[in-house]
This record gives sequence, structure tokens and C-alpha cells, in this order.
Amino acid sequence: MGKPSMEGSSARAFFSASEERVERWRELHRAVKDKRQQDAAAQLAQLDALEDLCGYPGSRLMALVHERLKENDWPGLARLVQRISLSLLSNSYRDDPEAWKSDEEQEDPHIPKVLPPSMGRGQARKPYCEVLIVSPGERSTWGAMADGMRKLRRETDEFVIEPVVVGSFEDAVLAVLVNYNIQAVVMFDGFGYAAQTPLPDLRELIAAYLPQAAAARDGDLAMLLARGARAIRPELDVYLSTDRDVAKLAGADEAAGIRRVFFALEEMLELHLALLEGIKERYETPYFDNLKKYAQRPIGTFHALPIARGKSIFKSNWIRDMGEFYGANLFLAESSATTGGLDSLLEPTGNIKLAQDKAARAFGGDRTFLVTNGTSTSNKIIHMAVCRPGDIVLIDRDCHKSHHYGLVLAGAQPYYIDAFPLTQYSMYGSLAIQPIKDALLALKAEGKLDRVRMLVLTNCTFDGHVANVERTMLECLAIKPDLIFLWDEAWFGFAYFSPFLRRRTAMGVTAKLRAMFKDPAYKKRFQESKGALPDPDKVRLRVYESDSVHKSMSSLRQGSIIVVADQDFHTVEASFKEAFFTHTSTSPNLQIIASLDVARRQMELEGYELVQRAMQLAVEMRREVNQHPLISKYFKAATPAEMIPAEYRKSGFSDYGQEGWSLTRLIGALDNDEFFLDPTRITLLCGNAGYDGTQFKALLSSEYDIQINKTSRNSVLVQININNTRSDLAHLIKALADMSRLIDKRLAEGGAAAQAAFKARVKSLVEDVPDLPNFSRFHDAFRDNPKSKTAEGHMREAFYLAYDAAALEFVKLNSKDVDERLKNGPEMVSSKFVIPYPPGFPIMVPGQVITQETITFMRKLDVKEIHGYNAALGLELLSSKALAALKKEERSSTKKDRER
Repeated sequence: MGKPSMEGSSARAFFSASEERVERWRELHRAVKDKRQQDAAAQLAQLDALEDLCGYPGSRLMALVHERLKENDWPGLARLVQRISLSLLSNSYRDDPEAWKSDEEQEDPHIPKVLPPSMGRGQARKPYCEVLIVSPGERSTWGAMADGMRKLRRETDEFVIEPVVVGSFEDAVLAVLVNYNIQAVVMFDGFGYAAQTPLPDLRELIAAYLPQAAAARDGDLAMLLARGARAIRPELDVYLSTDRDVAKLAGADEAAGIRRVFFALEEMLELHLALLEGIKERYETPYFDNLKKYAQRPIGTFHALPIARGKSIFKSNWIRDMGEFYGANLFLAESSATTGGLDSLLEPTGNIKLAQDKAARAFGGDRTFLVTNGTSTSNKIIHMAVCRPGDIVLIDRDCHKSHHYGLVLAGAQPYYIDAFPLTQYSMYGSLAIQPIKDALLALKAEGKLDRVRMLVLTNCTFDGHVANVERTMLECLAIKPDLIFLWDEAWFGFAYFSPFLRRRTAMGVTAKLRAMFKDPAYKKRFQESKGALPDPDKVRLRVYESDSVHKSMSSLRQGSIIVVADQDFHTVEASFKEAFFTHTSTSPNLQIIASLDVARRQMELEGYELVQRAMQLAVEMRREVNQHPLISKYFKAATPAEMIPAEYRKSGFSDYGQEGWSLTRLIGALDNDEFFLDPTRITLLCGNAGYDGTQFKALLSSEYDIQINKTSRNSVLVQININNTRSDLAHLIKALADMSRLIDKRLAEGGAAAQAAFKARVKSLVEDVPDLPNFSRFHDAFRDNPKSKTAEGHMREAFYLAYDAAALEFVKLNSKDVDERLKNGPEMVSSKFVIPYPPGFPIMVPGQVITQETITFMRKLDVKEIHGYNAALGLELLSSKALAALKKEERSSTKKDRER
């Protein structure tokens, strides 16, 4: 990997960089075993530069590797290299002091222990991490500096901190990028910009992530590095030791991202203690820590939760197995009380409040709210908090059903906009910017822009379509400066912890826009844009994000958060609290709250590593499927080119394995293309294997013990997350290979008849797919002005009208009555949400006029699960009589209003 070897700076190599270091050690081990000295020396030379950026194996063991190679000690070298390789692969060096010893030290108990000194397991375990020291001193002094830092360790320290010393800005940036163990950066003022050796691949990384760095190389490098390190990894603590005027510097705006400034070398122990405190702030989980303490207390419970303390379980004659299965701690940590430090989720003032504050910091918001019954509830809370009856909300019709129900509850009028279709896969993509702007401009033309309250967008979609959040917000705010944005990032919460994906997250972009609107240079750009950009003096940044923490992070099921960055939150704070009260149980699950607290801790301390590894695994999965000679005959991982139309990919980016793409070019596509495909969400096409999505999902589960979430007519969704391993990848690849062999065998043995039937089946799944129906319109009875060119409607009124059985009628889907009414009327109007699974979006909503397009789609559906539709009864409609009465009532009300 060198520093690092990006194989010609290719984007493909970027995704595999995290594993290439371990692979280099494996290659070195193979060369040593075969006694290939020249190859071993070449591999070691490439490793040397990278290992300078990492704490393990450290200078001591690296020197021993070189010594044994020089002396041709092949057996000793093979043992040492293999042990280092295995320790890196398993990360055992973080827990096992033996990994840091040479062979002789392991075998001789009289040789003193070497670093790091104190590790353990279980409750006694001290987490291991590394601190990056950026020194202006000569390389020969680095060892003494590292030893000096180690000598500051104490038995009472909660963490084992291993120093890594580098000597330049470039080396420091690369270490922040490639060394996942780094938790803090300590800068000793006076270091240079360039690495000691020309490294074009390093400069490629810096150009990609910090494009302004080279131009600023003659400026204040400490401030440049502080900004750069936190731009890449915002969770890192940054410290500065300098002989400048520290009092003046510490109060300067440019030092805002620096945690603490020290004068020269006068307080090294204080620096060590500051490092520990900074890590502890992220490590502490206020609610989880207190819940553990609560479980250890001898509590007498006289409240309404018999399961608390577990006595009703463990003393039972019949359900004791439940206790044996879950263990005692689950029940000891249960309570319906909010005293004793447990705090109240509805009115948090103690450790839940602290947990929410930490989550806000971690996810980049001003405030965060923990939600224990899923992001469906988070979405409904936001809708009810910020929307008022009669407000207009622009919304993707293909969004999660919680948004539709949220609008019903809030009484806001949805203005449905259709996403671009992917008809060949029976799914929609995402909502493009131009249709949103067209809707805003149409509303503006009719004098209704003041009624537009919010834009709701899913980012990323179930199938991985990631919006260009910055462009979307800028272009919409240029039309309506106070537009509220609700970004449903249920599937994308993890992305904030990746510098690669953060630029497409709600909070990542909000931080960027806040800084941009304050910049005098932006005001000049605005004045030159002739209204194409938002006016910085008028714009109000009001952003809400909902995250399903349980979907992509280590939270229990239904763990969700609302992240808020709304500069006018004070205007909705009271209504937000009421909405939160409305939807939040007075008996929230304590374990879900605790798991949200712990998930935040994990993502702040190792989210960068986990997300990078998940992306690498996903890209490898795509490559293995699409390049396998047998699997690729029947299955395919859909590429970005197949999932995103070319008009939304102006860069030409088509696949993660695309040859000739530099990392800079890839990030350019990420910055500028209208849509990007989340690499971790893999649409696995199975139609060419003769399987529909539902059938294929069932087969994977029943025959191969593989669970899949979403299906479409001819695909399933493979979601790679921080839980997946290379063994999981091998499991799925093996299953696909086995299936492919069975298909080959069945076709070969079945002869022409079997082959013809298979071909027909594939054609029906891949080619004979129904067109996806767009939203038609709301019936005139649910429109303020039926002659209006805008599309909003009173869905709440239609929803509750269906509660009156006398207002309903039923028509069988395949009856002649349907065709007759489509042709000659009266119009058929849906009384409820009708949601087939797949594709999983409402093809009808309350008050919507049903068209031929929708009926054709429904008749072609071959799915078993359709929410809101009972085949025995037929389509549930609002009767013509009820609609006529409603229109008459509205006309009468309008006449009275005019008379008044």
C-alpha cells in the first residue's frame, strides 16, 4: 500500500485501502516463507512508510523485522511477520500485550513487559487508542518524544493511549485518513508542509479531501491542519502546543476548532490528562452508565412493572426459561420509575438530557431527541410540530408511509411530486430538483408560496439513491428562503461519520451552508447570481433529520433520533414538545434508550473505521458478483449507471470498479452529480435466474439461512452495514454460486422444454414489467380551487370521510364496472392508502382519483401483500353520493363566506 499505493490513484483502490495494509503483511509473509529476499525487501519497503503512521507494530518490532531479514533469519522472521499480520487482521493488539512482544519476550517470563502496559478484558478492559503527534523536530528525536508520552501513563488511566509521531502536514493528514485508531491530534507548532519523500498518491488524497490545502501551504499550518483534521473526522480532539502568544491565540476565531492550547512543553502531564478527558467525553454514555449502576442496587419495586428485578421470571415454575435465555441484567435494568437517576424521556433533565446533547454533537445538530418507537414516530413528530392545518408540504409520493400519515395528522396539504421511475426494476428512484422547483414556482405564480411550509425528501432512498443535498437546498431556498427541510435519513444515519458521504447528509450540508452564508465572498456571488442563489440576508436555515439508528448503527430495534438544526426552533419549540408528548409512550423501553446512547458512543469513537470497512466490503461484494463467471450468468449487482439515469450523472460515473477514475474525480462526481448511489445498498438482480424478488428472498432464507429485507419484481436489496464481515460476504457468494450451479444443472437435464419455460419466465420478470403509475390528482371535492394548476389537496378530509361507512362503496378490481367508470364515470376516488409490497409505496392515497394507469398496474401485480386492499371486497372508494354532498356543502360554505 505504500503511502498508500492507490494503484494509479484509482477510485477502486480507495475503497480497498483499509484492507490493503493487512494484505501487504500477508504478501510479506508469503515472500518470507518462500525465502524470496528481494520480494520481501520490496514489500517491507512499501510497508515502512505506512507503518510510520500507525502505533502497532511500532518502531521496535519493525526494527526487529528489518534485523531478521538482514540476517536471513527466515524461521524467526516468518513467525514475527505472521504474528503481526494476524494481530492486525484480528485487532488483537488492542487487547493483548503479547502482540507487542518479540518471540523471545513471549517465551522468557524474566524479560520485562513492553508497551502498551495495561490492557484487560470484560469490565476491566481499557480501550486502546492512538494519538497523533505532529512534531517539527528531527526524525531522530521522535522516539524520545513518544517514550516521554508513554511515561505519563498511570494505572488509573481509563484508556491506553499509544503515540504516533509524524513530521509534516501531509503525513498528518494521511495518518488521519488511514489510521482508524487515532482519537486526537497534538500539534507542536513549527512543522512543515511536505512529506520527506515525494508522494503523488498522498497529494491525491489531500487534493480530494482538502482541495484548498496546497494553496494555503505557506500560511499557518497548525490552523490549516486543525481545520483539515476536523473536516475529515469532526469527532477528533485537536490540541496545539506553541510558543506564540497563547492567550491571544486561544481566543481567536481561527482556533475555535482546537480543544486546548498549551504553551510550549511546560505542561506535558496536563496534555496527557486533557487527552484522556477528551476521549472520556465521547466514551461516556450518561444513560447507559447510570442504568448499569441502577441494576446493581438492591431496589424494592412497588410500581406497575412486575418484570422489573426478574423475580416473577426466575421464581416461576413455567417461564424461568425466559430468564435463562436473556440473563438477569435485562430484568435488573428494567423499571417504570424516572427517579433514582433514570430520568424521563418526556421531560429529560438528567442523564437523558446529557445523552441527547452528546448525540447532537455527534450527529452535527443543534439538538437531538431520542425516540424509542422508530423513525415512523420521529417523522410524525416533525410533521405535527412544524406543520399547521392548511400548510402545503412538497413531498415525494414514494416516501415512507409515516410521512403520509403524518400529513393526515397535521392537517397539512400534500403536494405530491413523482420521483424518476426505474420501471425495469419496478421501483422509483428519487425526487429530482427540477420538479421541486417547478412546483415552488407554480405555487408562487398563484400567490400560494407563503403557504408552503416544508419539503420532505428521503435521503438515501431504500434502494440507495443519495440526493445532492447542497444543490437541493440552495436552489429551493433561492425561491423560498424560509422553507423547512425534512430529510428522512432513516437508512443513511451512518453516513455522517464518513468524510466521503458526509457531504451528502443533511447536517453535513447545513454546517457548510451556515459558514457559506456568513462569508462575505458568498454575498458577492449572490449579487452576481441574479437570484439563482439564496439571499444570505433573508435565508433561514431550518433543517430536520430523522435517523433510524437501529437500521445502520448498533441500536436495538426501533431506536431512532431526530436531529434539529433550525435557527427558528424557538418558534416551534412549544408545538414540538406537544407533538413529542403525543407520540411518545409514557413507558419507553429503557434498553432502547441505553442502546441509542451506546450507538452514539461507538460512532464517535470508531464510526469512521466501521463505515469505511462497510463501504469496502460492499464494493468488494459488487465486484465478486459481477465478475464471477458463473454467478454473473444469472445474478447481477446493479451499477450506479443502471440505477441512476445519465441525465443525473453528468460526471459519467458508472461503477465503483470503473477503470481510470482517480479519487479526486470520484469525489467530484459525489459533489456535483444530482444523484449518487450509496455503495452499501446493493440491488441484487435475480430476474435472469428466473426468480421474482419475493421468491428469491424466501429461498435465501429457507435454504441458505440468509436474511434479506426489501424485494422488487426482479430484485432483492442486499444491505451492507457495520455488522457485516468478510465471512458474511463469503456466505452470500457461496449461496449464489450454489444456486447458479443448480440452475445450470436443471436446464441441462431438462432439455428444450425446460429451457423454453425458463426463458419465458425470465422474460416475464425482466421485460414484461408493468409501467409504474404516477400520482394523478386529488378529487375536486378535496381541492380549494379545482381550476388551480397546483396539485395540493385536503388528504386529511378524505381520510376521515372514510370513517363513515355510509360514504363508502366497493368495486371489484377486475370487474367490468371498473372499466366502465374509467371510461364514462363517475370518477373512482380512493378512500385510503393502498400500498403493495413490493414496491412499498402508496399507489393510491385518500382522495386520489384512480386512473387507468393505476388499475393496469394493480391488475399486473403478482404480490401477496397489499396494505389497504381486500381482494374479497374490492377497491374501497369514496362513494359518488358522498363526494357530491361534500361538494355541495363546500359550495354552500363558500357562498356564506362571500356573503359575510
